[in-house]
This record gives sequence, C-alpha cells and structure tokens, in this order.
Amino acid sequence: MDLNLRDIRALVAVAEAGSFTRAAERLHLSQPALTVQIRRLEDAVGARLFDRNSRHVALTATGRELLPLLRKSLQDMETVLRDARALGEGESGTVRVACLPTFAASVLPELVIDMKRDVPRVVFQIRDVVASTVNALVRNEDADVGLTGGEVLDPTLEVLQTGVDRLVAVCPQAHPLARKRRLGLNDLAQAPLVLTAPGTSVRAVVDAALSESSAPLDIACEPTYMMTAVAMVRAGLGVTILPETAREVRAEAGLVVKKIDHPAFVRSIAIVKKRGRTLPAITEKFVTLMRQCL
Repeated sequence: MDLNLRDIRALVAVAEAGSFTRAAERLHLSQPALTVQIRRLEDAVGARLFDRNSRHVALTATGRELLPLLRKSLQDMETVLRDARALGEGESGTVRVACLPTFAASVLPELVIDMKRDVPRVVFQIRDVVASTVNALVRNEDADVGLTGGEVLDPTLEVLQTGVDRLVAVCPQAHPLARKRRLGLNDLAQAPLVLTAPGTSVRAVVDAALSESSAPLDIACEPTYMMTAVAMVRAGLGVTILPETAREVRAEAGLVVKKIDHPAFVRSIAIVKKRGRTLPAITEKFVTLMRQCL
C-alpha cells in the first residue's frame, strides 16, 4: 500500500467539508485534481471510500472506519514534519558537547543561558573531562563538538577554531613568591610544585615549559582535579600552575594568583568536531557562540 500525505489530507478535507467543491477550495486545488487524489487513495486501499452523486458526497462504511485512523496518521506525520523542520532549522534538538572543566565551570553556563534564550527547546548533554577524553568522545561520536586543550594531532578531528589559555601560578599569601610581581621560570623550578596529573593538557604545557630549566624539580603531588591542586596549595604543599580562566584559582581567599613571565606557559585550546561529519543545525548555532569566547 502506497499512501502519501496529500492523498490522506484530501480524504480528510472531503469528509469534513461534505463536498468536493468546498474541499478543493480549502486545499487550493482544482476539483479534477482533488478527484484524482481520492481515486489514487481508493486504489491504494483497494476499496471505494466515498459514495457520491451530483448533489451529495458521503463516506462509505470502509471510509468511515478508515477516517479516524488516517486522520491520526496525518496528524502524526505533520507533527514529525514540523519537528524535522525545527531540527533542520536549528530551532530544537540536543547539543552534545565535551569540554575542558575550566571551560565548563567558567564560560559554558553563560553560553547555555544565551542559547536557551534564543532557542528555548534546546537540550544540552555536557561532558566536562580532560582533553584526551574530549578528543575520544568526539572521535567516537559520543559528542558532536568538543573544546579541547593542547595540540590537536588526531587526523579524525577537524579544528573549527583555536585560541589560547594562559597559565598562572597559585600560591598562599604567605609564600615568598607571593611578594613578587611576576614569576620567572627559575622561580617556579625552585619551588615545591603541585602539578596536575600527567596526561592532562595543562601538565603537558607545564612539563614542556619547565624542561627549559636545568634545576631539578620538586613535585610534591600530582592530583587529577584542579580543585584538589588548590586544596594542596592551601595546605602549604607547594605552588600550582593552572589556567587563568579556571575558577579554582580564585576559589580560596587565602591564595594569590601570579602571572608567569614566560611565553611557554600558554595552553592552546580548540573547538573540534569529527572530520567528515555534518553538525546538527542546533550545534552549529552553539559553535557560533563558542567561537566568540576564544
């Protein structure tokens, strides 16, 4: 059975109007064209659906039984088409984003609010994870778009926008480095350090920068999360190095943030997607907002 929406819409219109003439006017069709649609529908179902003469049109018993089913099918398909159009135009849908925790805790909430203001029907699935996991989620299509850190070497990922995230030192107010206006490489290399765990994008930048110093490093501990690193600094275990945009760096009143006077303490960040994959229209809109923040 081959049914189409126009033929079903024609049957509903004739049944409701009780007249081919009035139904044709409602559908903005000629009466012959409407008759062709009804006949095509009757051929598809294999039964006469209307009894008609020059003055009267009435549904047959088969037509009466089919009408509520076809009317519901028509409503369901029109709903599907409206929803599909909204998805295609970016007026609804789900944004699946993986991003660095620093981005999730700083800029992301405001971006979500802005997006929901413009597109109330948008839904967000957010994964705030380290850079390597961001890349894996996008590569495996568990996220449509990601904001990652460090150099993007994965050939399956396409970089949509790049930016930089400057790193700063965080130490207690009573620490000797707190009295310095800016810190140099040797200042950091000679202090006990609380560094984020190996494998994170921040740690990769810090290791590369500190490798320029010949002094042996005193690494007190290597926590995974930035808030843990801040807690270790508060306890007096050392100095940590974190992105300037991380809210954790200003989470403790007894700590101070110091700029690092060395060009190597900069983390590259990038918006990425799976190469060769088309982003949903709703995600394209969100990427436009993300670009403005880099």
